[in-house]
Amino acid sequence: MPAPKIQFLKGVGPKRAALLAELGVETPAGLLSYYPRTWQDRRLPGDSEKGTLLEEILVFRGKVLSAREVRTSKALTIFKAVLSNGKYEVEASWFKRFSWRYDVFASLRKEVREGAEIWIVGRPEDALFPGRIRVEEHYSAGPAAEAAHVGRIVPVYPLTEGLSGRFMREALLSALAEHGGAGPECLPDGLRARRALTSAAQAERGIHFPRSLFELEAARKRLAYEELFLLALAWGIKRRQLRAVEKEYRCELKRHLLTPFKEALAFEFTPSQKKVINEIFDDMLSPRPMARLLQGDVGSGKTVVALSALLLTAENGRQGLFMAPTEILAEQHALTFGRLLRGLPVRWALLTSSVKGPARRKILEDAAEGRLDILIGTHALIEEGVKLKNPGLVVVDEQHRFGVRQRAALRAKGDRTDALIMTATPIPRTLALALYGDLDVSTLTGMPPGRKPVKTESLSEEKAFREARLAASVGRQVYVVYPLIEESGTAGLKAVTLEFERLREIFKGYTLGILHGRMKPEEKRRTMEDFAAGRIRVLAATQVIEVGIDVPNATVMVVHNAERFGLSSLHQLRGRVGRGAHESRCLLVADLRDEGARERVQAMCSTTDGFIISEKDLALRGGGDPLGLRQHGDLDLRLADLSRDSALLRQAVEDRDAVLEKDPGLALPEHGPLKARLLALYGARWDLIELS
Repeated sequence: MPAPKIQFLKGVGPKRAALLAELGVETPAGLLSYYPRTWQDRRLPGDSEKGTLLEEILVFRGKVLSAREVRTSKALTIFKAVLSNGKYEVEASWFKRFSWRYDVFASLRKEVREGAEIWIVGRPEDALFPGRIRVEEHYSAGPAAEAAHVGRIVPVYPLTEGLSGRFMREALLSALAEHGGAGPECLPDGLRARRALTSAAQAERGIHFPRSLFELEAARKRLAYEELFLLALAWGIKRRQLRAVEKEYRCELKRHLLTPFKEALAFEFTPSQKKVINEIFDDMLSPRPMARLLQGDVGSGKTVVALSALLLTAENGRQGLFMAPTEILAEQHALTFGRLLRGLPVRWALLTSSVKGPARRKILEDAAEGRLDILIGTHALIEEGVKLKNPGLVVVDEQHRFGVRQRAALRAKGDRTDALIMTATPIPRTLALALYGDLDVSTLTGMPPGRKPVKTESLSEEKAFREARLAASVGRQVYVVYPLIEESGTAGLKAVTLEFERLREIFKGYTLGILHGRMKPEEKRRTMEDFAAGRIRVLAATQVIEVGIDVPNATVMVVHNAERFGLSSLHQLRGRVGRGAHESRCLLVADLRDEGARERVQAMCSTTDGFIISEKDLALRGGGDPLGLRQHGDLDLRLADLSRDSALLRQAVEDRDAVLEKDPGLALPEHGPLKARLLALYGARWDLIELS
């Protein structure tokens, strides 16, 4: 039987149904799983509670003593009312744009009239005068208002234009009355009892209209745990499926490429690199396909580890793909590969959108005929018509994210291919479990010999440029980073194209270059080569240099509007200096009036440890967008917050392991609803769950 449509729910109708569809809500069940973004305690003082889930708001119930309209300008008019609860008086203000055509306060006059008993919800007009309230919502006193809008903990939903918070709460009340508790309980009873979790029906009501903070916290815990448990279960099943597949081949250590490669290097592998290479080689020598995440801090030597894996693949007559997130980074890797592979009988090529015509056709033919050992390019390599004769390994340099769908596309190329995903940002364990639960994890620690920590300081622009000129005067090179390419109208933000001419004056006597994402590929490649060769002393750039640019002589980076960058991005930018034997500095020019900006800049100045930085980034941003999390779009975590719920995730993983140990295929009757929920959530979207 098809699910009822949302338009037939009391108070909705076709127009509002169309607006709800923009939010992804098409059925009453969909509305019930459209969770609040926050909650407000709208009970009167004395009844209210303090809690981390609750947003602060001013609430007052009283009798209207007087009401009047005030015109402040041609465009603005204010309706003011004085309210008393017998003990205190407040002045309430409603602001509207004036109209000559009709009375903008006509309905308000009827409701907020002398002698009427009303509730108002709002915020102080002025921090110095808390008795003056700018009204956001108002209600006539009575049971109807107190059922959903005031006198209780109230949900606040993400909205779209045309839908009000009042409508959403009333629609949710109707949905709960008509359809609440209809869904099956997907968590087994034993699991709920073990973790002291409330039932699905109780959580459904408690998340929307909790009667107390305790009920709200219990509901959020239950639903957040459910999200994380289902995610962990999906990963666990896919991981087992991957382990059950056999490759068509197994690598052997032949050393005719690896030994000369290692001997030609100008450095020794660090102990951590050796350990990680052994983990990767063990996977490649096994009959099962490798599915591994390689993470490490900036400059820890991931590229040379990945190249070692590609050479093992080539030794065994198989072909490797190396994919980078941007063309400029693919080109940078090609330069690095060319340097490290010099003198070795390894056939490799770079394929990007700028390679066209006969040159492109030849590369594609060579790849298809097996005449290439390594093909370097962007992520488009897995989407375009690139065919390998003997695919053996895919390496993905994912620049913070290579999502579930892309990993599914990799597997569609052949489940029997080894896959190594590299992340340029160290990932807290909580995030690694959530984003990469299908992968084994290898972690590089420490730095190659000779690397010195980069000193990070917050300075004025004048002082930062003074330090940069000093570095340039002794032969070192400098990055100057801006948040924008062109002027956008955003106050206070600097753009690289506008500032470039000013930099010519500041760095008079030195060669300057510019690099940003809108330049033609050939221009970017030439600029990058000139900077790497020392022909450009000062490079003005955007965030396009965040990952992969490797110029040992660059020792100073100046980051403008540093407050507008995330911590992980700042850490990646900082990693472009300090890549040689010289002392290096990262100078942050920032507007520190905002508390969040001060915290981020202070964190950058206090540590160079990428794992500490990423933990701090997760804590500061919450589950909102750590490491581009929202751009995955695959996790669908509506309530779980990975910064807050790390303990819940650990419990979910532990419980997942116990369930799959007992019932790998979720075939037991007690797991029927769980299996159905899992397939509905992840089966089609990830092409992930293959349970008969």
